[in-house]
Amino acid sequence: MPASPSTARAINDRLALRLLQQEGPLTAGQLKQLTGLSRPSVADLVERLTAAGLVAVVGEAGEQRRGPNARLYGIVADRAHLAALDVRTESVSVVVSDLLGRVLAEASVPIGDGTGTGPAVEQAVALVERVAKEAGADRLHTVGIGAPGLIDPATGELRDSTGLPAWHRRLVAALQERLPEARVIVENETNLAALAEQRDGAARDRDTFVLLWLGHGTGAAVVLDGNLRRGASGGTGEIGFLPVPGTSGLPSATDCEGGFHSLAGASAIESLALRHGLTAPHAGAGPWAAELVGAAVRGLGGGPGFGPGPGSGGAAGVGSGPGSGDTASPGSGRGAEGVAGAGRGSGSEGSAGAGADSVSGAGGDPGAANGVVPGPGRGAGNAVGAGPRAAGLPASASVGGRGQAGAPGSPATAPTAVGGGEAGDPGAGAGGPSDPGARFLDALADRIAVGVASVAAVLDPGCVVLGGEIGQAGGAELAARVQARVRRMSPLATEVRTSVLGGGAVLRGALLTARDRAQDELFTPPER
Repeated sequence: MPASPSTARAINDRLALRLLQQEGPLTAGQLKQLTGLSRPSVADLVERLTAAGLVAVVGEAGEQRRGPNARLYGIVADRAHLAALDVRTESVSVVVSDLLGRVLAEASVPIGDGTGTGPAVEQAVALVERVAKEAGADRLHTVGIGAPGLIDPATGELRDSTGLPAWHRRLVAALQERLPEARVIVENETNLAALAEQRDGAARDRDTFVLLWLGHGTGAAVVLDGNLRRGASGGTGEIGFLPVPGTSGLPSATDCEGGFHSLAGASAIESLALRHGLTAPHAGAGPWAAELVGAAVRGLGGGPGFGPGPGSGGAAGVGSGPGSGDTASPGSGRGAEGVAGAGRGSGSEGSAGAGADSVSGAGGDPGAANGVVPGPGRGAGNAVGAGPRAAGLPASASVGGRGQAGAPGSPATAPTAVGGGEAGDPGAGAGGPSDPGARFLDALADRIAVGVASVAAVLDPGCVVLGGEIGQAGGAELAARVQARVRRMSPLATEVRTSVLGGGAVLRGALLTARDRAQDELFTPPER
């Protein structure tokens, strides 16, 4: 059945607007060539979009050309203004952009742990209003919010979640009250990060992939055949609750302690680094774990990285450069993130770190303390061998049980370790046998590989992107180590990539979502 004239006009108008967004300003002749429409149809289209305030003449093409055919048409960028928020447990970051997604203003504010719900909400809303004013936006058309937790697939609302601040949920309602003309959208932060990596980052060539978020916490987002999969309750990707060997117990319905979070959450990684005698300065932008991982990577080539850790007998080392290795572009809004955690790394922070302290083991031998034993093809002290400590797990860890000594279901013998220490492994030649940074990265890769292999076994995505500040700080070195371990653990080919956007992916994804929603509404001409 052929489309009605009004439907055909709407389709053509949206096509032209998408082309103007992707290509920039175009002449009527260029629109004719790209759309395949006749010259009269293009003329009518331009007239409709101009009358709707969506398109305007922005210049002329070519110095020698004049007249109607030389006019360049472009989208009226200030037709609408958009806001995006990255809501964390300790901060809020905001950007305001025009209809094309060009950032006009941005800012962040820390939210202290002791801040009440009302004051926290007021700080966040005031920040949005201030940034909008700085951007010259009289009103906001659409606001996109990225927040941790579950989004109810039926209502699109942020659900109450144990362990997350109450002000997160209240913030969504408060923004709608203070901005009654705006459309307010909330989405899980990791899902937004995956959207950003798919559109602008490491997964641009992938229709199917999983983003493994490694920041203050852990999470995953699943994209299958180009579509984000949220699950029946909106909880797809809550990988922090995944039961894994080598932790202090099982996670519960209200606490991910004992799950994958206890292996790969920021506090667990910080504890792992300290047990390897490593330290790095904390700049207060993002989790300290990202700076520790970044310093370890930089130190592999003999460059400035780690110094001796506290109690190692040497002076505390300081790395050079930004520390985290985060190359997020302006607009990432990470300025205030992690301010409250500036004093981290004492080994006593948070329950997640407590559970993870036993993961690498703390035996009397140096190899055990570092989670490393000699293995085939590797030198002693730098190998990932066949013993359980090679995977960063305690000697009692098992495949079939939780691995605590005397725990029900624990076999008498330990399993084969995650790492196999094969010749040519990433990390085998990076750093020497006594390089604590290389051993730390090996142990960290062992932990992350447990999560990646679990995802691969269920979904077979073919590609996993290590996202968040920690994933980006680890770069190609960490990704290669994880991929090598997964290759030995799973028969399913899984490429492991590092994030391009890092911690800025959430804010970028929120802005892309707001832009898409606004354009969907504005680019649909009214029925005639």
